[in-house]
Amino acid sequence: MKYTNLRVYARHGLCTPMHSLFLVIVHSVISYGIILGGNQPYSDKIFKIKKRVIRIIISSRPRDSCRELFKNLEILPLYSQYIYSISIYVVKNKHLFYTNNQTHSIHTRFKTNLHPPTANLTKFQKGVHYSAIKIFNNLLHEIKDLANHILPFRNAMKRFLLTNSFYNSKEYFN
Repeated sequence: MKYTNLRVYARHGLCTPMHSLFLVIVHSVISYGIILGGNQPYSDKIFKIKKRVIRIIISSRPRDSCRELFKNLEILPLYSQYIYSISIYVVKNKHLFYTNNQTHSIHTRFKTNLHPPTANLTKFQKGVHYSAIKIFNNLLHEIKDLANHILPFRNAMKRFLLTNSFYNSKEYFN
């Protein structure tokens, strides 16, 4: 779909259909492979396209910040969408991960965190499994406690990510 067609819809005040159109076309395409490519260098280009589409839907200027627009439309930015998808992946596939209390018998405050495997290669550290562990361990304890129940976990994750609106990994890990 071309940007000019989106602008025509936006000019005629069809914001609700535009939001639906965004969810159907753009969001579904981006969500498809986000777990595998969400932390890759080309994801910045995808994020810029997503911001451009959001600006067209709202009819804002090209240099306006999209952070509040994402919150108002209740749409996750690309990195927040990546965090959401990879966290759901961890919860659904808990059998693939070990917790710290499964690897040693010392009772620490991080005993319920996922245990990261020893990794010397950067390629492995940027992979899905290792990234999933880092992202899940950085979640708030209140959200991690809901990991045994998928629906409350999804809702809490969505609320957390919509209120914080992370644009990159530095924002999330700080």
